[in-house]
Amino acid sequence: MRLKTSFLKEPKHKELVSCVGWTTADELFTSSDDHQILKWNLLTNETVQVVRLAEEIYPIDLHWFPKTTGGKKQIQAEIFVLTSTDGKFHLVAKTGRVEKSIEAHRGAVLAGRWNYEGTALVTVGEDGQIKIWSKTGMLRSTMVQQGTPVYSVAWGPDSDKILYTSGRQLIIKPLQPSVKVLQWKAHDGVILKVDWNTVNDLILSGGEDCKYKVWDSYGRLLYSAQAHDYPITSVAWASDGQLFAVGSFNTLRLCDKTGWSYALEKPNTGSIFNIAWSVDGTQIAGACGNGHVIFAHIIEQRWEWKNFEITLTKRRSMQVRNVLNDALDVLEFRDRVIKASLSQGHLVVVTTLQCYVYSTKNWNTPLVFDLKEGTVSLILQAQRHFLLLDGAGIYLYSYEGRLISSPKFPGMRTDILSSQTVSLSNDTIAVRDKTDEKVIYLIDALSGKPLGDGKPLVHKMEVMEIALDQFGSPNERKIAIIDKNRDLYITSVRRFGKDQKIIKIGTMVHSMAWNDTYNILCGMQNMYFLVWYYPNVVYVDKELLSKTVYEKDASEFGKNPQIVNFVGNQVTIRRVDGSMIHTSISPYPAILHEYVSASRWDDAVRLCRFVKEQTLWSCLAAMAIGHKDLMTAEVAYAAIGEIDKVQYINVIKDLPSKESRMAHLLLFTGNVQDAVGILIQTGLIYQAIQININLYNWDRALELAVKHKTHVDTVLAYRKKFLEDFHKEESNKRFLQYAEGVEVNWEKIQVKIEMEIAKERERASTVTTMGSTGSKSVSLNR
Repeated sequence: MRLKTSFLKEPKHKELVSCVGWTTADELFTSSDDHQILKWNLLTNETVQVVRLAEEIYPIDLHWFPKTTGGKKQIQAEIFVLTSTDGKFHLVAKTGRVEKSIEAHRGAVLAGRWNYEGTALVTVGEDGQIKIWSKTGMLRSTMVQQGTPVYSVAWGPDSDKILYTSGRQLIIKPLQPSVKVLQWKAHDGVILKVDWNTVNDLILSGGEDCKYKVWDSYGRLLYSAQAHDYPITSVAWASDGQLFAVGSFNTLRLCDKTGWSYALEKPNTGSIFNIAWSVDGTQIAGACGNGHVIFAHIIEQRWEWKNFEITLTKRRSMQVRNVLNDALDVLEFRDRVIKASLSQGHLVVVTTLQCYVYSTKNWNTPLVFDLKEGTVSLILQAQRHFLLLDGAGIYLYSYEGRLISSPKFPGMRTDILSSQTVSLSNDTIAVRDKTDEKVIYLIDALSGKPLGDGKPLVHKMEVMEIALDQFGSPNERKIAIIDKNRDLYITSVRRFGKDQKIIKIGTMVHSMAWNDTYNILCGMQNMYFLVWYYPNVVYVDKELLSKTVYEKDASEFGKNPQIVNFVGNQVTIRRVDGSMIHTSISPYPAILHEYVSASRWDDAVRLCRFVKEQTLWSCLAAMAIGHKDLMTAEVAYAAIGEIDKVQYINVIKDLPSKESRMAHLLLFTGNVQDAVGILIQTGLIYQAIQININLYNWDRALELAVKHKTHVDTVLAYRKKFLEDFHKEESNKRFLQYAEGVEVNWEKIQVKIEMEIAKERERASTVTTMGSTGSKSVSLNR
């Protein structure tokens, strides 16, 4: 990825250009010390003077009123705030008419910023004051008064706090007076510019120490650049939070959100005092000290998937290369390319007005459809469909270009969603809520309606990242969650009238990805690279979790590496310096998943015997229990030396009725309530009581016996024996109460138990006979 820069031979402004601001992707307003405000049209290459300001007005900062807030278009979008050295800020219409000039500060007003909803304006000045104004210019409050000038300010993602500079310090001040202020020393020189992104919640700062730095919203340093030759005079995030730009003297740099640099340009511009990204995030405009306005377009973006490599060569064309046979294809587009995604055998390209869908089998005939809104900020792909996200909503399309659904949920703000907070599978869309970060909305992909009872999934901590698995049936769909503590959890997406079981499977995980074909999960945990070959093991046999995980030292990936994707048995990882590393994992777990999904149990056992690995046997044991194949489970558990479980499986196999076997399998997986529920439903009351006795759930056992008026003496007898073994006296009031009126006779109890077992066997054989008779009559009828 690099920048293609351009500026006119002769500057249009006569003096230093102080600020720039885009209205659309092709229209820019600039302001300069020559008192002119110019309008630039990039389509026609025309530059028009909008207004000539009064001689005493030297502009410093310009910010357009937000066009969309939470998907709704604003009526007042055609106005901008212009701050100046005379202590005023001016509300200027797009036509150039100065609607209002307001006395704001003593000395220059150094910056002015609208919040994301457009309901408030913040200004900062040389006098060290920070003031909040209404959108009509009425003073609401003076937030801060300090002794040093405030050079730059930015709103927090929810517009509930502001970030500002104070010499070498950065300060985050919430609007609520009772909330604690966060302050830290950020640079060794005066900080000149800050920016705070809504999507990734990261902070950018640049200062006179010639460095730019990336921080999280808690003030933790994520990246610090090497010192440049000159002070950093401007920084700006792209709206989607993936990239940012840095300006200095004769320097323009394009960087990834983690800090490393994609491209460095050295144009002859003087200092770049202000940088603005276009609405679609494809180009940058810079306000230059020598009167020029520099334009930079992002080109040479790359996408890779399996044997295909795609490069954006120009703004309207792409080159496709098949690395297997070196075949080249060139794709031409009518409009400028904004976003693209390559996965699942399809390339999805979004231009300013249209969406193109290519199959990797045929690059000649794309499917093309028009878009409602041009500013697509995210593309996600699943095997059957893809999702587009723009300022107005979420749209799910099939690869044939048909709109499948457009999900909505309360308080939806699509402008702040990213690939970490939205996830897509063949049947489900998951979205992390912004208003309450503990909430995840689970939406049926085909209908666009909430899943199940409509209640969202609620985690106990704020959720940082979510990912849906890509393989298997909708009922088995799982979602992986990384929370604020960097703990990794897994839970089922579809719940059937039960509380959600959210199970922890890892700690200190800062990056994760599901495999594109099978339900294998990989993640970065501290200084280790981990692969969970069968994460569902936590629902089957939690003790096997550690045995089904592959662990590898991740020191070769450096500090804080990010997983880009997990395709086939290859994981792509990006190091902190931006370089890509590919690491391979064993192909055998994927083959095992394939055999199990096709119920080829003999092949699965053969594979494990061939590979001779404990992890593979452990995966097979859990998979067999999950699919209720006891023969294979017995072989696999024997191979990993879990003899107690082999014995229990043999006990289950010898049980007379199908219901009992099902209940004991549920018991094996730790679902006691479900196991007891099945037995009660099918009338096997004694067996339900006996399970509770075996688990020492004495109160529940007695409750069942009393409720169904059977085996009260059995419960009392086992309880008495249990207490005698431990030399204890009965202290439970309920047991004392029933012990008075019930005689405990072990011989009678034994007879009753034998009768219950005989009854169950008889019943099971009747069901079997009826089943075989039914099948015979069916075959006779045929």
